[in-house]
Amino acid sequence: FFQFYAGICSALKLTVPSHTIHGIEGQPLHLTVDYNFNATASEIQIIWLFERPQSNPKYLLGSVNQTVVPDLEFQHKFTLIPPNASLMINPLHISDEGNYIVKVNVRGNGTIAASQKIRVAVDVPVTKPTVHTEPSSGVVEHVGNITLKCTVGKGTRVLYQWMKNGQQLHSGPNYIFS
Repeated sequence: FFQFYAGICSALKLTVPSHTIHGIEGQPLHLTVDYNFNATASEIQIIWLFERPQSNPKYLLGSVNQTVVPDLEFQHKFTLIPPNASLMINPLHISDEGNYIVKVNVRGNGTIAASQKIRVAVDVPVTKPTVHTEPSSGVVEHVGNITLKCTVGKGTRVLYQWMKNGQQLHSGPNYIFS
């Protein structure tokens, strides 16, 4: 981002992770932000916003130089230690999934500004799976079919994989998956 003041070119570079950041529900999550500029600064302002799809961004906190001003609703959840622009979320909840927007303003001989967006996905750890058989009494070899049902009580992005003797089972005449 470049802005011109009185014929002088000033640049503010704001660097954030380019990929989606995955956090774990109940754990802290650190959103790393770096910035640098080639101007003399009298004031540095950092602002953090949060947005979900189809909703307006919410103000989380901001700072001018070393003074942090949190939204009182979120003051115990989000931490910023200026001049570092990185944000700490603790603890992380499913409702924290969305886009985090950081904006940095640098005032010197004029003001330069830059903003970036960080996508956060929240994962819930998968609970231990349980397997049920139908019929529960079992079947006689070469006579009947048995159905194995695997379920987990909680978890995001769950993938099921059936194994026999350490090898993955595939659909065929003896196995049907649904």
